[in-house]
Amino acid sequence: MKFPIGIQDFVKLREEGFLYVDKTERIYDLITKAAGPVFLSRPRRFGKSLLCSTLGAIFENKRELFKGLAIDSSDWQWKRYPVVRIDLNPGNYSRGIEELSVTIKSAIESCAVRYDVPFVGETNSNCLSRLIENLHNRYNERVVVIIDEYDKPLLSTIDNPKLNIQLRDALKGFYAVLKSSDEHLKFVFLTGVTKFSKVSIFSDLNNLTDISLSPKYGDLCGITQEELEKNFQDNINEITKNASIKKEDYLEKLRRFYNGYRFSSNPITVYNPFGLLNHFNNEGLFLSYWYETGTPTFLIKLIKNQNIDIINLKKMT
Repeated sequence: MKFPIGIQDFVKLREEGFLYVDKTERIYDLITKAAGPVFLSRPRRFGKSLLCSTLGAIFENKRELFKGLAIDSSDWQWKRYPVVRIDLNPGNYSRGIEELSVTIKSAIESCAVRYDVPFVGETNSNCLSRLIENLHNRYNERVVVIIDEYDKPLLSTIDNPKLNIQLRDALKGFYAVLKSSDEHLKFVFLTGVTKFSKVSIFSDLNNLTDISLSPKYGDLCGITQEELEKNFQDNINEITKNASIKKEDYLEKLRRFYNGYRFSSNPITVYNPFGLLNHFNNEGLFLSYWYETGTPTFLIKLIKNQNIDIINLKKMT
């Protein structure tokens, strides 16, 4: 079995035969019932970028990649929609407000070239607005907008209040385009690590649906116990055989080590996929894979700047 460690592109994952834990039943429910822009918050290394890529492949009508998956046998009406993908993770925003402009304009220009429409506009907001309108007019289908790591500029500058405010104000105006362009939009999806108050960055996007703690989508990212035992059955059997350990004892240790995440009021918990994939890729070695790469540095900066006593967190409200 090929484990997709670090692979965030759905097309590459399926074409090259990597393991894919099928989340398309949940995705189908999401894209057919959403009434406005959708927001999902999850920690790093939880599969948000792969989810964005999967959504893009669905709306780009790459049905051949979904053969055997749940959505392929659903009543989803397969057709090609223009898809605007903007990933804010790569930018080094500590350099200044210009970095945000360069990152966004580069993504918009790349999309315009790919769909052969004019790249026009002076500001980020204007560029996005014109791109969405041009795509709708050119292809006669409403546009899908997917924004990954929407909060990266804010998190990376949390220790620089002046720059942070500049970035926040710029993003607020940029995201407002998603409301003013509603007539041209089919589906809008945003992801991030944190949820900023709607009165700040999303204040103009008052029709935003936040599914971060929705019971219906608590397992949209992450791997459930049922998915673990179904998709990794051969690996589990091999590890327990080689280690001469009972299967139930091994599964219990896996639960204690990697299954501590819950994202809704429902009692369902999920495994961190990055930790689990590395565990099986290393033939059952128990290590803190997620912590070594997914440490929330913004939280450490916040604790230092606010002089928070982490010993007495229980006293905080």
